[in-house]
Amino acid sequence: MVSIKMIAQHCGVSTATVSKALNGQQDISEETKKRIKKAAEELGYFPNAAARALKTNRSHNIGVLFEEEAGSGLTHEYFSGVLNGLKLQVEQQGYDLTFINMYFENRKMSYLDHVRYRNFDGVAIVCCQDFEASEVLELMRSDIPVVTVDYVHQNCTAVLSNNVKGIEELVRYIYSLGHRRIAYIHGQKNSFVTKDRLAAFYKTMDDLGLTVWEEYIREANYLEAKGAAEHTKALLDLQNPPTCILYPDDTALIGGRNVITERGMRIPEDISIAGYDGIRMSQILHPKVTTIMQNTEQIGREAALRLIRSIEKPKTALVERVVIDGILLTGQSVGRVSESKNEVL
Repeated sequence: MVSIKMIAQHCGVSTATVSKALNGQQDISEETKKRIKKAAEELGYFPNAAARALKTNRSHNIGVLFEEEAGSGLTHEYFSGVLNGLKLQVEQQGYDLTFINMYFENRKMSYLDHVRYRNFDGVAIVCCQDFEASEVLELMRSDIPVVTVDYVHQNCTAVLSNNVKGIEELVRYIYSLGHRRIAYIHGQKNSFVTKDRLAAFYKTMDDLGLTVWEEYIREANYLEAKGAAEHTKALLDLQNPPTCILYPDDTALIGGRNVITERGMRIPEDISIAGYDGIRMSQILHPKVTTIMQNTEQIGREAALRLIRSIEKPKTALVERVVIDGILLTGQSVGRVSESKNEVL
């Protein structure tokens, strides 16, 4: 690795002169600065990270909190897209990413202690099992710049997928094809995302003058096919089954789809279904799934932009709510229904 001493020998100057040139100090000539900087670039010199941190009081390292309870980890298509967008933007602005945890040398420590130990400049909370947990709240309430994804806290900038608009567009599209008996298998109620989506569902149904039957509203875990399958069976066994079922996400939808096909029913001729997320698999299945594709890379990039801005310009940092729209993919899993199919027995 190229050192300051090697640059000094190459240029025939002292190491002190090289240091001053690279740090832009004024007590050497511009000509000498240019010559030394050119030599450093040609030799492939990179400043020592520890030394730079001492000088700038910044590590240029951002911590990422990622706790994904469904067990999909980094293979989760939504979060992998967010993390990729975050990574691309962070690296473009000269920072690194490091995942944070609560352990050090087999000893438990808080997230905040880990962040301070690693000297992170800021933290992006991409996914968390419980945002109300004391160690997570401690981090969000600290003086460390924090940005959250799909969660709102009064002390942090939040970057959110537009779940309200997504559900509204999805329900209105289903309504436009004649459906009036619409069921919704939603995700966990304690999720900030679920609260927004469920409220948007009820509001849109109300705006359209539709009745929401309580037996049509059911809860299943995100990304879990088993729970969605059980609820699909129950919905299909009702005296007045829905003509369309919304699922928490495209992965959970597969559980419901399997139940439907096992019963010899056709999609969308006998029952319509719709998902959420717009994962690749949803567009490979036949028929293609009607869903909302979330702009995951843009969510990650916006989170990085807002976080780095608060790190580099703390005096101008505002707590923001940045909402990123998704795109309705109409697919073929929602078909048109006649008025007779909506009749109540």
